[in-house]
Amino acid sequence: MGLFDKIFGRQPKPSGQDNGYFQTLNAYTPVFRNYAGSIYEAALIRAAVDARARHISKLKFEMIGSAKPELKTKLTKAPNEWMTWGQFLYRLSTILDMQTTAFIVPVFDEYRYVTGYYPVLPSSTSVQDYGGTAWLRYRFSNGQEAAVELSRCGVMTRFQYDDDFFGSGNEALSDTMDLIALQGQAIKEAAKNSNSYRLMARLNNFTNAEDLAKERKRFNRQNFQDEDGGGLLLFPNQYTDIKQLTITPYTVDEAQAKEIRTNVYDYFGVNEDVLQNKAYGDAWQGFYEGAIEPFAIQFSDVMTKAVFSLNERGYGNQIMLTANRLQYMSTKEKLNIASQMTDRGVFSINEAREIFNLAPVDGGDVRTIRGEYKNANDVNNDDGGTDENND
Repeated sequence: MGLFDKIFGRQPKPSGQDNGYFQTLNAYTPVFRNYAGSIYEAALIRAAVDARARHISKLKFEMIGSAKPELKTKLTKAPNEWMTWGQFLYRLSTILDMQTTAFIVPVFDEYRYVTGYYPVLPSSTSVQDYGGTAWLRYRFSNGQEAAVELSRCGVMTRFQYDDDFFGSGNEALSDTMDLIALQGQAIKEAAKNSNSYRLMARLNNFTNAEDLAKERKRFNRQNFQDEDGGGLLLFPNQYTDIKQLTITPYTVDEAQAKEIRTNVYDYFGVNEDVLQNKAYGDAWQGFYEGAIEPFAIQFSDVMTKAVFSLNERGYGNQIMLTANRLQYMSTKEKLNIASQMTDRGVFSINEAREIFNLAPVDGGDVRTIRGEYKNANDVNNDDGGTDENND
């Protein structure tokens, strides 16, 4: 039994008449296919995607509410039996960036109870209508297929515009990918040209084109291919007007290279400080709010809808991804906010320790207040004060 059978083997089969594709509001057939471009193979693209995924993988999964206590116990530990939450979120973020659509499917046990969730990467996905209910039919590159009710799955999207269910793909990045490829080729060609000779000469007493071609091959073989050549070029007296041709290879200048990098950074919502782990404080706060928090909110909404019924959601049951953003402040900023918030009873001791990535301590969940702080309503009752209720 493989992973496919573990995930989909216990899934309920579609019931009702197969009515074909689920009807959408636009003219598009509700089918999603993986982008065939290899943008993940470009180092700059991979670095940008990895930067987002690494920080997203540090988000903390929380299941709030009293519904589904057994599932809550399992999901609190791990999303499924094969992955940690860090691995789950990292791969989900990567798939979303690469495909602009990411699918999360439930994992069932032999009794068809949900035991976890898994981020799948099908080669294509379609929305099918079975008896008036929308199902997602997944097709994988190995030829296997499976169908799951749309209401049980999580579908996360980026750049969703012309499709009612799926993202629009990364074709908008094609021009930038072409520039990245040309830049790499230009650097390679420049390296090759710097280690090669290009000569031009007049060859006397040769009037036959075939003889000229044979002489060119002989010269190249003798001077550039023989191990005994030694890098010394010797010309017979038939050669005159010998000149070395200087070829200046084209390479992308710094301004053009910066523009390419900026296009990638803008597309994925990152910058050099994030990629090089230099961002903290306000800079990291901006990155979090622009690139991490939207993912966390969408995941929370999607998973809450997939896990809980409408009635359960009405009683406050929900899924959340949270992060302690204070850990990305400078040490000075951490000390200031920890002391201020702890002195005022806003943070407990353990909450303050968490800012410095320290483990909690026994009895550290209490909140303390500095002795000189008093309730404003009690000030008039101090010695020397007035109280209209006193005689």
